[in-house]
Amino acid sequence: MCAMNKPIYIIGHKNPDTDSIAAAISYEYLKSQVENGVYIASRCGNISSETQYVLDRFEFQAPRFIGDVRTQVRDMEMRRIRGVPESMSLKDAWTIMKENKVVTLCITEDKLLKALITTGDIMESYMGSYEANTLSDAKTKYRSIVETLDGEMLVGNPEDVQTEGKVMIGAGTPDAMEERIKPHDIVILGDRYESHLCAIEMDADCIIVCAAAKVTESIKKLAKEKGCRVITTPHDTFTVARLIYQSMPIRYFMKSSDLVTFHMDDYIEDILPIMASTRHRYFPVVDAAGRYKGMVSRRNFLGASKKKVILVDHNEKSQAVNGVESADLLEIIDHHRLGTINTSKPVYFRNQPVGCTCTIIYQMFMDEEIDIPKDIAGLMLSAIISDTLLFRSPTCTAVDRAAGKRLAEIAEVDPEELATEMFKAGSNLGSKTPVDILHQDYKRFNMGDHSVSIGQISTMDSNEVEHIKSVMLPELDALRERDQVDMLFFMITNILKESSVVLFSGKTAELVLEAGFSVTSKDHQSVELPGVVSRKKQMLPTISNTIQIG
Repeated sequence: MCAMNKPIYIIGHKNPDTDSIAAAISYEYLKSQVENGVYIASRCGNISSETQYVLDRFEFQAPRFIGDVRTQVRDMEMRRIRGVPESMSLKDAWTIMKENKVVTLCITEDKLLKALITTGDIMESYMGSYEANTLSDAKTKYRSIVETLDGEMLVGNPEDVQTEGKVMIGAGTPDAMEERIKPHDIVILGDRYESHLCAIEMDADCIIVCAAAKVTESIKKLAKEKGCRVITTPHDTFTVARLIYQSMPIRYFMKSSDLVTFHMDDYIEDILPIMASTRHRYFPVVDAAGRYKGMVSRRNFLGASKKKVILVDHNEKSQAVNGVESADLLEIIDHHRLGTINTSKPVYFRNQPVGCTCTIIYQMFMDEEIDIPKDIAGLMLSAIISDTLLFRSPTCTAVDRAAGKRLAEIAEVDPEELATEMFKAGSNLGSKTPVDILHQDYKRFNMGDHSVSIGQISTMDSNEVEHIKSVMLPELDALRERDQVDMLFFMITNILKESSVVLFSGKTAELVLEAGFSVTSKDHQSVELPGVVSRKKQMLPTISNTIQIG
């Protein structure tokens, strides 16, 4: 994918709620309608039961999971030089390297990376002094010999492999040759008929006739009878003696152990030390299954493009996907307080005091005069219902109500009925663990020297409030320690009664709640907060202000 078509990931906060997921999906649709580009709705956490119900009802798949947006090897330009078979000759490998201006080739089998060969390996093979039997030790195929010598096989099968014997130059008289030639040898010859005859009679496996000399029919016939191959080449004897060892397969020189390879999903910052500690210029890249994908060099790292990201429903670094500080942040669409996201350049930032991010995106649809599909409308309506607790939350505005009403008309959905089913799905604990329950709608905040997390679950059934409380209270201290926060608050919100029972853990959590909300905890584990239903507009500001004053 070229740089201009790099995907842009639209992603909500960790532990995504319905608004976070719906905003990513609906904004992906809007962006794809008004701008060129590849937009991908994403998430950086698990889907809650409430959100899954909404996705299923309106027939959407969960957005793609992305746990980290740091630059990866897959974000780099790669040299897409094909893998080569281990049977390839040294000469052909050298030619490919020269044509592609690389110093490394990857050797593959069934697309899997098997070994490497470098120009250094080939140069070392050229500079080395070969034993006479090296060609047979390397199990060299005759087709490679023929191609390397620009020759033609007059007798024999090119697919045969030389497995025995040595290479020798057939100089001297036939008597002298008879002393030197042994069975299975490859003999390099000139145009002398008696030399051809002698080599064949001495059971040579192959004769190579140089300088395009004529090979008589009687020699061909005799060679065929004796099982001796005949190759003719336009090169002289000296050139053939020099070139023939370049026909050896690269398997004889390749390196298959201790290979330095990278994976497509490796993060650049993790592999830079590896690159710095090796002298290699090119590094093979494989996918998760070990399939060869290409090569990268140090130069490719300089041009690696950052992942492009749009944040929805948050602007707190502690809530953002891992690695956001390393990404190319393009936009933020949010309805929360200003947080701790820093940018290296100006970005499009739309932040409005409304109850739901999807309300803002609804306005953007209206601004662009883009029709909202029925399923998208249902998704956005669900987000507004969830974030405003069916328009009962103090965060709910007239804008949210108007957007919800219009979206309900488009989706042909009864908001009351949808809310009942959503909250029923969200508060149904089923086989969920306390960790699952806490994190299905959970946010972490940094308040000065204090780390604070607030989870919330909503229900329309008073009996469920007590049940959830009984499940969560025994585990709350362990959950706080697990998440490594100073204070943990868990809101169990009764939508119909418009109140919350807040469970807490942490040395000063009880004091913060009692001072902030002017209440007294009867059991030192929980407080009842009539009229408090909003984490964003009631819980968070009160806790933050109390901590600052304290």
